[in-house]
Amino acid sequence: MTSRNGIDLIGEDLLQNIVARLPATSFAYAACVNRSWNVVCERVLSRPKLSSACSFNPSLQIAVEEVLDKVLSEPIRPHFAIASIGPSFNLQEAHQLVTTKFGSQVPVITNDPSGIIGRDALSDEFKEIQWEITEEDDDMPDSPPAVSETANRAVMLTVGFLPGLKVTTIPLLKQVEEPQIVMVDKFVTDIREFSTSVSGSKSPAAIIMFSDFQAGMKAVMEKMDYAMSPETVVVGDSGCQFQHTDGTNNITVTEEHVPAAVALVFSVDRNKRPGVGKTQFHAILSSGLSPVGPTYKAASVREKHGESLTWLTARRDGSRENIDGETVLNQVYDELGDRIQFPTFYIGVTKKRKCSVGQEKVGHITSLAFHEVLGDNQEYLFVGDVGIKTGDTFRFYHSDSATALSSAATVSNHLRSFNQSLNQASTSSGDKQEVFGGLIFTCCGRGESFFGQPNIDSSPFLNNFPGVTLGGTFCGREIGRGDITSYVQESQEQKSMRCCLHVYSAVYLIMSYKP
Repeated sequence: MTSRNGIDLIGEDLLQNIVARLPATSFAYAACVNRSWNVVCERVLSRPKLSSACSFNPSLQIAVEEVLDKVLSEPIRPHFAIASIGPSFNLQEAHQLVTTKFGSQVPVITNDPSGIIGRDALSDEFKEIQWEITEEDDDMPDSPPAVSETANRAVMLTVGFLPGLKVTTIPLLKQVEEPQIVMVDKFVTDIREFSTSVSGSKSPAAIIMFSDFQAGMKAVMEKMDYAMSPETVVVGDSGCQFQHTDGTNNITVTEEHVPAAVALVFSVDRNKRPGVGKTQFHAILSSGLSPVGPTYKAASVREKHGESLTWLTARRDGSRENIDGETVLNQVYDELGDRIQFPTFYIGVTKKRKCSVGQEKVGHITSLAFHEVLGDNQEYLFVGDVGIKTGDTFRFYHSDSATALSSAATVSNHLRSFNQSLNQASTSSGDKQEVFGGLIFTCCGRGESFFGQPNIDSSPFLNNFPGVTLGGTFCGREIGRGDITSYVQESQEQKSMRCCLHVYSAVYLIMSYKP
């Protein structure tokens, strides 16, 4: 008779019960014991999984250890990792600590956002934390705000396992030498080539992006929106520093280029194992902007590329009379009255542009782009960034907590309906369809100081999916690709507009699984 090891005599059901309780590293060892153990482990980890945790330990090394211990405390095979750190920690050191744990084959992005949203690894308390800022000495009014060294020491780590998908990082390169051209066409082509090689489709299922403020993300997102299928979800933060590990991609970064942004790309694997279901991505927007005043048309435009600034004059839509910046802004203030104290103003510019990728046929796109209003004088209105043309129409918007609260309630209702539809589909089919995780990218201008109460942005998800993993960050400017139903649309033409780069908004990425 063939002798058998005692552990083999316990049976598959009991073995499954045991390995399901193992931390990730021990689980990985168990899967390598033999073929039968591997089958049991595959059964344990058959559905996608998202795990996230925060640590507020003042030691970077200990904080990283705490979040790693938490996210790897259960069976999971990391397909990607996103680490977000506070400004009092060193970005490069944090990235090195995380990548050392996961190795070179797992795509890792480490970034420094304006705050973190997630569950404490030790207390299990859910928190929305924005970094503390202290003003410099009054004798130095022109100095930027200084970060308090006693605070802002935090690490958040999110790890995902997504069977049936392949994940990689793809950088958006920028030339080091002037004029520092951002290579958008190459970026889009690299994403398409990866997706085609994996799924047979040019457009991936989803993209999570991180970029610095100098990447020119308005133009980047307009081209991505034009080039990708409407089903491709894109979310992220366009106002942070980052480090990334290439994982398995073959993109070479030379000394002549630096990454201006990085995309975490998710593509369906056409060679996925039989029986693996479908992971789906859904993006939802909660806006905190409210329109005010009439529609204007840009009468004259002067761009200051070096300062990323635009000077413009305007005229009311349908009028021939030019209006200076001071008069325009006074009209807006008169219309707004005293309803909002200390509002932040933006102009939402409708842009009709030709667009193409490489040598492809030129097409057209209509988009809505927000430019912050920086000031005025008796001649010009000053707004941030460039890309406005004479004849573009625009309308003023202002930050509004009441609008944001109402929009958050709408998002909550939408998620409730979505959850009910999944439950009904599960009942009728017999296979459990579920939301297994979510990410949130919310404006750094929101949070408790904006709403007057904590955890407003996370509550729509937490209330509808209790116990499901949610992580997120406060952003310099939030990326969210989709239609602009959260913004006022007064004409049929406006209903065809796209908006991918938002302000005073919260962008939710919902991940669901269908067996």
